[in-house]
Amino acid sequence: MGTFTNSDGLGLAWHGEAADPVVCLPGGPMQASSYLAGLPIDDAIRLDLRGTGESEKAANYRVDAQVDDVEALRRHLGLDRIRLLGHSAGGTLAVLYAIRFPQHVEELLLVAPSPRVVGIDVTDDDRREVAEKRHAEPWYDEAYAAFQRIWAGDFSAEAFQGITPFLHGRWDARAQRLDEHPRNDEAAQQFYGDGAFDPARVREQVGNLDVPTLLLAGELDVSLPPKRAQEYADLFPRARLVVQPGAGHYPWLDDPEAFAAAVQRIP
Repeated sequence: MGTFTNSDGLGLAWHGEAADPVVCLPGGPMQASSYLAGLPIDDAIRLDLRGTGESEKAANYRVDAQVDDVEALRRHLGLDRIRLLGHSAGGTLAVLYAIRFPQHVEELLLVAPSPRVVGIDVTDDDRREVAEKRHAEPWYDEAYAAFQRIWAGDFSAEAFQGITPFLHGRWDARAQRLDEHPRNDEAAQQFYGDGAFDPARVREQVGNLDVPTLLLAGELDVSLPPKRAQEYADLFPRARLVVQPGAGHYPWLDDPEAFAAAVQRIP
């Protein structure tokens, strides 16, 4: 583990060691980066976002404020350009960093990214179409009932916990252990706070982003179904979309070899 100080004097932590790293930003939002420790990338460095893991707490957890934390890490590592990976809500942070500091991004790797930053809406019908492909799973009936409750307006923690199996291509012990990696719930509530970004403006800036980009989506991910992933990838002038077969929202857990092959350096 290493530590550094951001522009506000906040102490932040990072994990890993590499001369030419892939800097990895966790999702959640605001989940401890420890859940990314199993990424099958030899040269990965993961950042503990402010208020998570070994990093100090802050007053402001809005995602746009954390762009400067990523820049402080780049400077701390002494790198002119970085390969930047963002998973889920971490993809929002990665995109905002890339459009603010494109000169410092060698490659942008978006893994099951939230499309909220560019204003793409994933509808209930989108999720239903993907969810119903899992009808043969032993947990399907119970988990689908939880989805139906959400679609009917029940946004309780219990209902959302009930659909967790749909986030994984394989609902096994390793997938279930993700709950062992805590999330800063207070920070998560601020992450997408009012004024954090303007989706229309971000779409415009992404359309001018001259950075090679990979968007990797899981075939079975109800958070970002493949057709919405395609819509997202199409916004970038230099993006390619990879849909990993049989994978959910955490594709490296479902097939590490396929994931590792996809995230090799972009030609």
